[in-house]
Amino acid sequence: MSQSMVRPSLQKTQLRGILRWLVKTLIGVLILGLALFLAAGQTDWPAGWRYVAVLVLVQVINAMVLIPLRPDLIIERSQTSPDARTWDLWLAAGMALIGPVAMMVSAGLAFRFGQAAGFDESMTVVGLALVLVSSLIVVWAMLANPFFLGTIRIQTERGHRVASSGPYGVIRHPGYASIILFDLATPLALGSVWAFIPALLTIVVVFVRTMLEDRTLQNELPGYKEYAQRVRSRLIPGIW
Repeated sequence: MSQSMVRPSLQKTQLRGILRWLVKTLIGVLILGLALFLAAGQTDWPAGWRYVAVLVLVQVINAMVLIPLRPDLIIERSQTSPDARTWDLWLAAGMALIGPVAMMVSAGLAFRFGQAAGFDESMTVVGLALVLVSSLIVVWAMLANPFFLGTIRIQTERGHRVASSGPYGVIRHPGYASIILFDLATPLALGSVWAFIPALLTIVVVFVRTMLEDRTLQNELPGYKEYAQRVRSRLIPGIW
């Protein structure tokens, strides 16, 4: 079969994967937005709309950067691997969906019942800025690591190797560090003390998953033990 006959098929496959990733991303933002405003019981909430606007901006940036530069990665991220570990799927769901939805519901209910934290406008702006920064760290990590999937597995079929450049030269799991920053920034951005409760619970899950993933990589990924000796910190530089 000639190369000219193979290329269109590959392009169609890539396009389907990219569209699948875009749809999943859109659904994720819609779920968070609906959870936020349904819990609030009204749409007249400027802080809520500002937060959703930042989430949309983040996804636009992701698409503009990752589609041209990391198309294979986002195609991989758009699907669940059949050999993904069951415990990891549960932890991933807690970090990426259940925790954020719980934060939206907590903040929305607090707004509905007049339990705002009393943060001044500058604190909500700081929170929004940190939400954006946390998301940009994820993009940076994806650019530095072509094996940045949503589940823990050794991608032998893709020539999985250790990523050590960019943020990986500072900490071993910058993606998880960005999730912690996102979880701490969201309650500030929404002006809700109550949202810190699910945020902190989600952060506990992040630490557990980081520990388990790091152990898996040290046991199964060639060269990772040596990398871990060079970059000592998992999540917090100089601490852990």
